[in-house]
Amino acid sequence: MRLFNKYYYGDFGEEKNETAAEKSNGFASPPLGPPVPVQTGVGGLGASWPLWEIFIRSKQGLDHKHAGSLHAADAQMAMENARDVYCRRMEGVSIWVVESKYIHASNPDEAESLYDPANDKVYRYPTFYNIPEEVKNM
Repeated sequence: MRLFNKYYYGDFGEEKNETAAEKSNGFASPPLGPPVPVQTGVGGLGASWPLWEIFIRSKQGLDHKHAGSLHAADAQMAMENARDVYCRRMEGVSIWVVESKYIHASNPDEAESLYDPANDKVYRYPTFYNIPEEVKNM
């Protein structure tokens, strides 16, 4: 006596002849066809897709923060995957996707020479101003 049947995508609308094994365990076997190679990870299908950096703006924030990276075929796919992966609980209100090859960063070893011109502009920081005593909090 069978209590339930297990169906696969595309099983409806076709008459199937069950084998003795299917009748005994109550499960239908998946339709057999030519083997399809499935490759994921390093060296797989995902490796040929470009890497996208994902930035999410939360409901409480005004800025986008880096949430992570993912592989996708194009920007639309990256946006949809980012929504599914990084905004599952509706915490984001805006998503930016940027292909990693378009992001350029400074070298931390050259930080001193990069920020050297800012050291001469002490007027940008009000550390040398006298604050009147009437002002309690600033």
